[in-house]
Amino acid sequence: MSVASGTVAELERHPVDVVPPPFQLVAGGLQHIAAMVAGVVAPPLIVGAAVGLSAPETVMLITASLFTAGLATLLQSLGWWKFGARLPLINGGSFAAVGPILAIAKEAAPGKALPIIFGATLVAGVMAVFAAPYFSRLHRFFPPIVGGTVISLIGLSLLPVALGWISGAGEGAMGEAHVPMKNLADAAFALVVVLLCHRFLKGFGRQLALLIGLIAGSLLGWPLGLLDTGPVGHASIIGFVPPWHFGAPQFQIGAIVSLCIVMLVVMTESTATMIALGEIVERPVDEKQIAGGLRAAGLGTVLASVMGGFACGAFAQNVGLVALTRMYSRYVVAASGAFLVLLGLFPVAGAVVELVPKPALGGTGLVLFGTVAASGIRTLAKADLGDPINSLIVGVALFIGMTPTVAPSFYAGLPGPFSVILASGISAGCLTALVLNQLFRSRTSNVLATGSVTPQHS
Repeated sequence: MSVASGTVAELERHPVDVVPPPFQLVAGGLQHIAAMVAGVVAPPLIVGAAVGLSAPETVMLITASLFTAGLATLLQSLGWWKFGARLPLINGGSFAAVGPILAIAKEAAPGKALPIIFGATLVAGVMAVFAAPYFSRLHRFFPPIVGGTVISLIGLSLLPVALGWISGAGEGAMGEAHVPMKNLADAAFALVVVLLCHRFLKGFGRQLALLIGLIAGSLLGWPLGLLDTGPVGHASIIGFVPPWHFGAPQFQIGAIVSLCIVMLVVMTESTATMIALGEIVERPVDEKQIAGGLRAAGLGTVLASVMGGFACGAFAQNVGLVALTRMYSRYVVAASGAFLVLLGLFPVAGAVVELVPKPALGGTGLVLFGTVAASGIRTLAKADLGDPINSLIVGVALFIGMTPTVAPSFYAGLPGPFSVILASGISAGCLTALVLNQLFRSRTSNVLATGSVTPQHS
Protein backbone atom coordinates (compact mmCIF):
# COMPACT_ATOMS: atom_id res chain seq x y z
CA MET A 1 0.00 0.00 0.00
CA SER A 2 2.79 2.40 0.94
CA VAL A 3 4.64 1.61 -2.29
CA ALA A 4 1.54 2.33 -4.35
CA SER A 5 0.96 5.58 -2.45
CA GLY A 6 4.55 6.61 -3.04
CA THR A 7 4.21 5.88 -6.74
CA VAL A 8 1.07 8.01 -6.99
CA ALA A 9 2.76 10.82 -5.09
CA GLU A 10 5.74 10.65 -7.45
CA LEU A 11 3.45 10.81 -10.48
CA GLU A 12 1.59 13.81 -9.04
CA ARG A 13 4.77 15.73 -8.27
CA HIS A 14 5.42 18.62 -10.62
CA PRO A 15 8.52 18.19 -12.85
CA VAL A 16 10.06 21.23 -11.14
CA ASP A 17 10.19 19.28 -7.86
CA VAL A 18 11.40 15.94 -9.25
CA VAL A 19 14.99 14.92 -8.40
CA PRO A 20 16.60 13.39 -11.55
CA PRO A 21 19.18 10.56 -11.42
CA PRO A 22 22.74 11.61 -10.49
CA PHE A 23 24.08 11.52 -14.06
CA GLN A 24 21.30 13.82 -15.28
CA LEU A 25 21.94 16.19 -12.38
CA VAL A 26 25.63 16.44 -13.22
CA ALA A 27 25.24 16.71 -17.00
CA GLY A 28 22.33 19.14 -16.80
CA GLY A 29 24.15 21.23 -14.22
CA LEU A 30 27.24 21.46 -16.41
CA GLN A 31 25.09 22.65 -19.33
CA HIS A 32 23.80 25.54 -17.23
CA ILE A 33 27.34 26.42 -16.16
CA ALA A 34 28.49 26.51 -19.78
CA ALA A 35 25.59 28.78 -20.73
CA MET A 36 26.15 31.37 -18.01
CA VAL A 37 29.79 31.34 -16.92
CA ALA A 38 30.82 33.98 -19.46
CA GLY A 39 28.11 36.27 -18.10
CA VAL A 40 29.45 35.86 -14.55
CA VAL A 41 33.07 36.40 -15.56
CA ALA A 42 32.53 39.49 -17.75
CA PRO A 43 31.58 42.07 -15.05
CA PRO A 44 34.57 41.41 -12.73
CA LEU A 45 36.91 41.43 -15.74
CA ILE A 46 35.63 44.86 -16.79
CA VAL A 47 35.52 46.29 -13.26
CA GLY A 48 38.93 44.86 -12.35
CA ALA A 49 40.51 46.59 -15.33
CA ALA A 50 38.68 49.86 -14.55
CA VAL A 51 39.89 50.06 -10.94
CA GLY A 52 43.46 49.02 -11.83
CA LEU A 53 43.60 45.58 -10.22
CA SER A 54 46.57 43.34 -10.97
CA ALA A 55 45.98 40.07 -12.82
CA PRO A 56 46.04 37.94 -9.61
CA GLU A 57 43.60 40.35 -7.90
CA THR A 58 41.29 40.29 -10.92
CA VAL A 59 41.28 36.49 -10.74
CA MET A 60 40.22 36.77 -7.10
CA LEU A 61 37.40 39.12 -8.11
CA ILE A 62 36.24 36.56 -10.69
CA THR A 63 36.51 33.75 -8.15
CA ALA A 64 34.40 35.73 -5.68
CA SER A 65 31.73 36.34 -8.34
CA LEU A 66 31.56 32.61 -9.16
CA PHE A 67 31.36 31.65 -5.48
CA THR A 68 28.57 34.11 -4.65
CA ALA A 69 26.66 33.22 -7.82
CA GLY A 70 26.69 29.61 -6.62
CA LEU A 71 25.36 30.54 -3.17
CA ALA A 72 22.65 32.76 -4.69
CA THR A 73 21.62 30.01 -7.13
CA LEU A 74 21.39 27.40 -4.36
CA LEU A 75 19.28 29.79 -2.30
CA GLN A 76 17.05 30.59 -5.28
CA SER A 77 16.46 27.01 -6.46
CA LEU A 78 16.29 25.11 -3.16
CA GLY A 79 14.88 27.90 -1.01
CA TRP A 80 15.20 28.62 2.68
CA TRP A 81 12.42 30.02 4.84
CA LYS A 82 10.99 32.99 2.89
CA PHE A 83 13.95 33.17 0.51
CA GLY A 84 14.01 31.64 -2.96
CA ALA A 85 11.53 31.18 -5.82
CA ARG A 86 12.14 27.41 -5.76
CA LEU A 87 12.34 27.37 -9.55
CA PRO A 88 15.14 26.30 -11.94
CA LEU A 89 16.52 29.85 -11.78
CA ILE A 90 20.22 30.75 -12.03
CA ASN A 91 21.34 33.86 -10.10
CA GLY A 92 24.58 35.77 -10.54
CA GLY A 93 26.19 39.16 -10.91
CA SER A 94 24.05 41.38 -13.14
CA PHE A 95 25.58 43.20 -16.10
CA ALA A 96 23.16 46.08 -15.39
CA ALA A 97 25.43 47.22 -12.57
CA VAL A 98 28.58 47.55 -14.69
CA GLY A 99 27.88 51.02 -16.13
CA PRO A 100 27.09 52.71 -12.79
CA ILE A 101 30.00 50.89 -11.13
CA LEU A 102 32.40 52.24 -13.75
CA ALA A 103 31.02 55.74 -13.12
CA ILE A 104 31.62 55.32 -9.36
CA ALA A 105 35.15 54.04 -10.00
CA LYS A 106 35.91 57.04 -12.20
CA GLU A 107 34.99 59.49 -9.42
CA ALA A 108 36.64 57.60 -6.55
CA ALA A 109 40.15 58.21 -5.26
CA PRO A 110 42.79 55.66 -6.34
CA GLY A 111 42.43 52.44 -4.36
CA LYS A 112 39.11 53.49 -2.81
CA ALA A 113 36.68 52.48 -5.55
CA LEU A 114 35.96 48.87 -4.56
CA PRO A 115 35.15 49.60 -0.88
CA ILE A 116 32.70 52.30 -2.02
CA ILE A 117 31.19 49.96 -4.62
CA PHE A 118 30.76 47.12 -2.14
CA GLY A 119 29.29 49.47 0.49
CA ALA A 120 26.67 50.68 -1.99
CA THR A 121 26.03 47.09 -3.13
CA LEU A 122 25.46 46.05 0.49
CA VAL A 123 22.84 48.77 1.03
CA ALA A 124 21.16 47.94 -2.30
CA GLY A 125 20.92 44.25 -1.33
CA VAL A 126 19.36 45.06 2.05
CA MET A 127 16.90 47.38 0.31
CA ALA A 128 15.90 44.59 -2.07
CA VAL A 129 15.24 42.14 0.78
CA PHE A 130 12.85 44.54 2.53
CA ALA A 131 11.23 45.82 -0.70
CA ALA A 132 10.59 42.31 -2.11
CA PRO A 133 7.04 41.76 -0.73
CA TYR A 134 5.92 45.15 -2.03
CA PHE A 135 7.67 44.85 -5.38
CA SER A 136 6.17 41.39 -5.93
CA ARG A 137 2.70 42.94 -6.14
CA LEU A 138 3.60 44.04 -9.66
CA HIS A 139 2.77 40.45 -10.61
CA ARG A 140 -0.89 41.37 -10.95
CA PHE A 141 0.02 43.81 -13.72
CA PHE A 142 1.55 41.09 -15.92
CA PRO A 143 -1.29 39.64 -18.04
CA PRO A 144 -0.20 37.72 -21.15
CA ILE A 145 -0.12 40.90 -23.26
CA VAL A 146 2.59 42.28 -20.92
CA GLY A 147 4.25 39.02 -19.93
CA GLY A 148 4.52 37.78 -23.51
CA THR A 149 6.07 41.06 -24.63
CA VAL A 150 8.65 40.92 -21.84
CA ILE A 151 9.51 37.26 -22.49
CA SER A 152 10.03 38.02 -26.18
CA LEU A 153 12.24 40.99 -25.25
CA ILE A 154 14.36 38.78 -23.00
CA GLY A 155 15.15 36.52 -25.93
CA LEU A 156 15.64 39.27 -28.50
CA SER A 157 17.80 41.46 -26.26
CA LEU A 158 20.20 38.56 -25.72
CA LEU A 159 20.98 38.28 -29.44
CA PRO A 160 23.93 40.74 -29.24
CA VAL A 161 25.42 38.59 -26.48
CA ALA A 162 25.51 35.57 -28.80
CA LEU A 163 26.82 37.68 -31.69
CA GLY A 164 29.51 39.16 -29.44
CA TRP A 165 30.64 35.67 -28.48
CA ILE A 166 30.80 34.62 -32.14
CA SER A 167 32.67 37.74 -33.27
CA GLY A 168 35.16 37.59 -30.41
CA ALA A 169 34.41 41.24 -29.58
CA GLY A 170 33.13 40.35 -26.13
CA GLU A 171 29.86 40.29 -24.21
CA GLY A 172 27.30 42.11 -26.33
CA ALA A 173 29.91 44.10 -28.31
CA MET A 174 30.11 43.44 -32.03
CA GLY A 175 32.48 46.23 -33.03
CA GLU A 176 33.11 47.33 -36.60
CA ALA A 177 35.52 44.60 -37.71
CA HIS A 178 34.46 41.64 -39.83
CA VAL A 179 33.94 38.37 -38.00
CA PRO A 180 36.83 35.94 -38.67
CA MET A 181 35.88 32.99 -40.87
CA LYS A 182 37.15 30.50 -38.28
CA ASN A 183 34.78 32.01 -35.69
CA LEU A 184 31.84 31.67 -38.04
CA ALA A 185 32.82 28.08 -38.88
CA ASP A 186 33.05 27.09 -35.22
CA ALA A 187 29.75 28.77 -34.34
CA ALA A 188 27.97 27.21 -37.34
CA PHE A 189 29.37 23.76 -36.51
CA ALA A 190 28.21 23.96 -32.87
CA LEU A 191 24.78 25.19 -33.99
CA VAL A 192 24.39 22.39 -36.55
CA VAL A 193 25.39 19.75 -33.98
CA VAL A 194 22.73 21.05 -31.55
CA LEU A 195 20.10 20.97 -34.30
CA LEU A 196 21.11 17.45 -35.38
CA CYS A 197 20.89 16.25 -31.78
CA HIS A 198 17.36 17.58 -31.56
CA ARG A 199 16.49 15.95 -34.87
CA PHE A 200 17.90 12.47 -34.30
CA LEU A 201 18.34 11.94 -30.54
CA LYS A 202 15.59 11.13 -28.08
CA GLY A 203 15.05 11.37 -24.35
CA PHE A 204 17.97 12.49 -22.24
CA GLY A 205 20.32 12.53 -25.24
CA ARG A 206 18.21 15.30 -26.76
CA GLN A 207 18.29 17.18 -23.44
CA LEU A 208 22.09 17.15 -23.59
CA ALA A 209 22.11 18.70 -27.08
CA LEU A 210 23.68 21.94 -25.87
CA LEU A 211 26.48 20.19 -24.00
CA ILE A 212 27.19 17.97 -27.00
CA GLY A 213 27.27 21.04 -29.25
CA LEU A 214 29.69 22.84 -26.94
CA ILE A 215 32.01 19.81 -26.81
CA ALA A 216 31.89 19.50 -30.61
CA GLY A 217 32.60 23.21 -30.99
CA SER A 218 35.53 22.94 -28.59
CA LEU A 219 37.01 20.00 -30.52
CA LEU A 220 36.79 21.94 -33.78
CA GLY A 221 38.07 25.10 -32.10
CA TRP A 222 41.30 23.38 -31.06
CA PRO A 223 42.82 23.04 -34.57
CA LEU A 224 41.34 26.43 -35.50
CA GLY A 225 43.34 28.09 -32.72
CA LEU A 226 40.26 29.14 -30.74
CA LEU A 227 41.09 27.05 -27.68
CA ASP A 228 43.27 29.02 -25.27
CA THR A 229 44.80 26.67 -22.68
CA GLY A 230 47.00 29.36 -21.11
CA PRO A 231 44.61 30.25 -18.23
CA VAL A 232 44.57 26.62 -17.06
CA GLY A 233 48.34 26.55 -16.64
CA HIS A 234 48.38 29.79 -14.64
CA ALA A 235 45.32 29.13 -12.47
CA SER A 236 45.68 28.21 -8.80
CA ILE A 237 44.37 24.81 -7.77
CA ILE A 238 42.75 26.05 -4.55
CA GLY A 239 41.74 29.60 -3.74
CA PHE A 240 39.23 31.32 -1.47
CA VAL A 241 38.50 35.03 -1.20
CA PRO A 242 38.06 35.98 2.49
CA PRO A 243 35.32 38.47 3.46
CA TRP A 244 36.17 42.12 2.80
CA HIS A 245 39.36 41.10 1.02
CA PHE A 246 39.19 44.25 -1.13
CA GLY A 247 38.63 46.53 1.87
CA ALA A 248 35.92 47.23 4.44
CA PRO A 249 32.81 48.79 2.89
CA GLN A 250 32.56 52.57 2.67
CA PHE A 251 29.25 54.35 2.31
CA GLN A 252 28.79 57.31 -0.02
CA ILE A 253 25.29 58.61 -0.66
CA GLY A 254 25.76 59.14 -4.41
CA ALA A 255 27.04 55.60 -4.96
CA ILE A 256 24.29 54.17 -2.76
CA VAL A 257 21.52 55.96 -4.69
CA SER A 258 23.02 54.85 -8.01
CA LEU A 259 23.23 51.17 -7.08
CA CYS A 260 19.82 51.17 -5.40
CA ILE A 261 18.38 52.33 -8.74
CA VAL A 262 20.35 49.54 -10.41
CA MET A 263 18.89 47.06 -7.91
CA LEU A 264 15.36 48.19 -8.81
CA VAL A 265 16.22 47.50 -12.46
CA VAL A 266 17.61 44.08 -11.50
CA MET A 267 14.43 43.35 -9.50
CA THR A 268 12.29 44.30 -12.51
CA GLU A 269 14.32 42.02 -14.79
CA SER A 270 14.22 39.20 -12.23
CA THR A 271 10.44 39.54 -11.85
CA ALA A 272 10.01 39.35 -15.62
CA THR A 273 12.37 36.36 -15.81
CA MET A 274 10.52 34.50 -13.05
CA ILE A 275 7.21 35.07 -14.82
CA ALA A 276 8.74 33.84 -18.08
CA LEU A 277 10.17 30.76 -16.39
CA GLY A 278 6.84 30.01 -14.72
CA GLU A 279 5.17 30.02 -18.14
CA ILE A 280 7.84 27.76 -19.62
CA VAL A 281 7.73 25.13 -16.84
CA GLU A 282 3.93 25.36 -16.77
CA ARG A 283 3.80 26.44 -13.15
CA PRO A 284 2.75 30.13 -13.16
CA VAL A 285 4.38 32.09 -10.35
CA ASP A 286 2.42 33.98 -7.71
CA GLU A 287 3.26 36.95 -5.52
CA LYS A 288 4.68 34.72 -2.78
CA GLN A 289 7.12 33.04 -5.17
CA ILE A 290 8.21 36.33 -6.71
CA ALA A 291 8.73 37.85 -3.25
CA GLY A 292 10.85 34.84 -2.27
CA GLY A 293 12.86 35.11 -5.48
CA LEU A 294 13.49 38.83 -4.97
CA ARG A 295 14.49 38.27 -1.34
CA ALA A 296 16.98 35.65 -2.53
CA ALA A 297 18.37 38.11 -5.09
CA GLY A 298 18.70 40.72 -2.33
CA LEU A 299 20.40 38.34 0.10
CA GLY A 300 22.66 37.11 -2.71
CA THR A 301 23.63 40.72 -3.35
CA VAL A 302 24.44 41.21 0.34
CA LEU A 303 26.63 38.08 0.32
CA ALA A 304 28.28 39.27 -2.89
CA SER A 305 29.20 42.62 -1.32
CA VAL A 306 30.87 40.77 1.56
CA MET A 307 32.85 38.37 -0.64
CA GLY A 308 33.66 40.70 -3.53
CA GLY A 309 30.81 40.33 -6.01
CA PHE A 310 28.15 42.59 -7.47
CA ALA A 311 24.35 42.95 -7.57
CA CYS A 312 22.71 39.54 -8.13
CA GLY A 313 19.87 38.93 -10.54
CA ALA A 314 18.28 36.18 -12.59
CA PHE A 315 20.18 34.96 -15.67
CA ALA A 316 17.79 35.09 -18.62
CA GLN A 317 20.05 32.99 -20.87
CA ASN A 318 19.46 29.97 -18.65
CA VAL A 319 15.70 30.32 -19.09
CA GLY A 320 16.36 29.54 -22.74
CA LEU A 321 18.20 26.38 -21.74
CA VAL A 322 15.27 25.25 -19.60
CA ALA A 323 12.90 25.88 -22.51
CA LEU A 324 15.18 24.10 -24.99
CA THR A 325 15.98 20.99 -22.96
CA ARG A 326 12.68 20.77 -21.05
CA MET A 327 14.68 19.80 -17.98
CA TYR A 328 12.41 21.58 -15.52
CA SER A 329 13.84 20.22 -12.28
CA ARG A 330 15.11 22.92 -9.93
CA TYR A 331 17.55 20.39 -8.55
CA VAL A 332 19.46 20.45 -11.85
CA VAL A 333 19.98 24.18 -11.33
CA ALA A 334 20.87 23.51 -7.69
CA ALA A 335 23.62 21.21 -9.01
CA SER A 336 24.81 24.17 -11.11
CA GLY A 337 24.93 26.26 -7.94
CA ALA A 338 27.05 23.62 -6.24
CA PHE A 339 29.42 23.57 -9.23
CA LEU A 340 29.70 27.37 -9.12
CA VAL A 341 30.66 27.20 -5.44
CA LEU A 342 33.35 24.65 -6.34
CA LEU A 343 34.58 26.90 -9.18
CA GLY A 344 34.91 29.64 -6.60
CA LEU A 345 36.98 27.37 -4.36
CA PHE A 346 39.08 25.81 -7.14
CA PRO A 347 40.08 28.47 -9.72
CA VAL A 348 41.68 25.85 -11.96
CA ALA A 349 38.22 24.28 -12.47
CA GLY A 350 36.86 27.65 -13.59
CA ALA A 351 39.73 27.93 -16.05
CA VAL A 352 38.79 24.54 -17.52
CA VAL A 353 35.19 25.69 -18.03
CA GLU A 354 36.53 28.82 -19.73
CA LEU A 355 38.26 26.60 -22.33
CA VAL A 356 35.01 26.47 -24.34
CA PRO A 357 35.59 28.76 -27.35
CA LYS A 358 33.30 31.79 -27.33
CA PRO A 359 32.21 31.23 -30.97
CA ALA A 360 30.92 27.76 -30.03
CA LEU A 361 29.07 29.29 -27.10
CA GLY A 362 27.60 31.90 -29.43
CA GLY A 363 26.40 29.31 -31.94
CA THR A 364 24.51 27.41 -29.26
CA GLY A 365 23.35 30.71 -27.76
CA LEU A 366 21.40 31.46 -30.92
CA VAL A 367 19.26 28.40 -30.16
CA LEU A 368 18.88 29.28 -26.49
CA PHE A 369 17.88 32.90 -26.92
CA GLY A 370 15.66 32.20 -29.92
CA THR A 371 13.78 29.64 -27.83
CA VAL A 372 13.05 32.30 -25.19
CA ALA A 373 11.70 34.68 -27.84
CA ALA A 374 9.51 31.87 -29.21
CA SER A 375 8.16 31.25 -25.69
CA GLY A 376 7.17 34.91 -25.54
CA ILE A 377 5.32 34.60 -28.85
CA ARG A 378 3.53 31.55 -27.46
CA THR A 379 2.42 33.58 -24.44
CA LEU A 380 1.28 36.46 -26.67
CA ALA A 381 -0.90 33.95 -28.53
CA LYS A 382 -3.07 33.84 -25.38
CA ALA A 383 -3.85 37.54 -25.79
CA ASP A 384 -6.23 39.06 -28.32
CA LEU A 385 -3.75 40.52 -30.83
CA GLY A 386 -6.66 41.13 -33.18
CA ASP A 387 -7.47 44.12 -30.97
CA PRO A 388 -5.51 47.07 -32.45
CA ILE A 389 -4.83 48.46 -28.96
CA ASN A 390 -3.16 45.22 -27.91
CA SER A 391 -1.07 45.30 -31.08
CA LEU A 392 -0.11 48.89 -30.29
CA ILE A 393 1.03 47.95 -26.78
CA VAL A 394 3.18 45.06 -28.07
CA GLY A 395 4.64 47.05 -30.96
CA VAL A 396 5.60 50.16 -28.97
CA ALA A 397 6.99 48.13 -26.05
CA LEU A 398 9.09 45.96 -28.37
CA PHE A 399 10.55 48.95 -30.21
CA ILE A 400 11.39 50.86 -27.01
CA GLY A 401 12.77 47.69 -25.43
CA MET A 402 14.96 46.90 -28.43
CA THR A 403 16.37 50.45 -28.68
CA PRO A 404 19.22 49.88 -26.16
CA THR A 405 20.05 46.63 -27.96
CA VAL A 406 20.27 48.25 -31.39
CA ALA A 407 21.76 51.57 -30.19
CA PRO A 408 23.40 51.05 -26.76
CA SER A 409 24.24 54.75 -26.24
CA PHE A 410 20.85 56.09 -27.37
CA TYR A 411 19.77 57.07 -23.84
CA ALA A 412 23.23 58.00 -22.57
CA GLY A 413 22.47 61.75 -22.55
CA LEU A 414 19.54 61.41 -20.13
CA PRO A 415 19.90 62.17 -16.39
CA GLY A 416 21.55 59.36 -14.39
CA PRO A 417 18.52 57.43 -13.04
CA PHE A 418 16.68 57.51 -16.39
CA SER A 419 19.81 56.47 -18.26
CA VAL A 420 20.31 53.47 -15.94
CA ILE A 421 16.70 52.30 -16.26
CA LEU A 422 16.37 52.79 -20.02
CA ALA A 423 19.80 51.30 -20.74
CA SER A 424 18.26 47.90 -19.90
CA GLY A 425 16.08 46.91 -22.83
CA ILE A 426 14.17 44.41 -20.70
CA SER A 427 13.34 47.03 -18.06
CA ALA A 428 12.52 49.73 -20.62
CA GLY A 429 10.20 47.44 -22.58
CA CYS A 430 8.66 45.99 -19.42
CA LEU A 431 7.84 49.44 -18.00
CA THR A 432 6.45 50.58 -21.36
CA ALA A 433 4.16 47.55 -21.62
CA LEU A 434 3.02 47.98 -18.01
CA VAL A 435 2.20 51.68 -18.43
CA LEU A 436 0.46 51.29 -21.78
CA ASN A 437 -1.59 48.35 -20.54
CA GLN A 438 -2.74 50.39 -17.54
CA LEU A 439 -3.56 53.43 -19.71
CA PHE A 440 -5.65 51.35 -22.11
CA ARG A 441 -6.92 48.69 -19.71
CA SER A 442 -10.49 50.02 -19.92
CA ARG A 443 -10.28 49.06 -23.58
CA THR A 444 -8.06 46.01 -23.45
CA SER A 445 -8.82 44.79 -19.91
CA ASN A 446 -6.67 42.26 -18.13
CA VAL A 447 -6.28 39.24 -20.34
CA LEU A 448 -6.66 36.07 -18.35
CA ALA A 449 -4.43 33.04 -18.75
CA THR A 450 -7.07 31.51 -21.00
CA GLY A 451 -6.65 34.36 -23.45
CA SER A 452 -10.22 35.67 -22.96
CA VAL A 453 -10.97 39.35 -22.54
CA THR A 454 -12.95 40.29 -19.44
CA PRO A 455 -14.69 43.68 -19.29
CA GLN A 456 -13.47 45.96 -16.50
CA HIS A 457 -15.93 47.66 -14.19
CA SER A 458 -15.14 50.64 -12.02
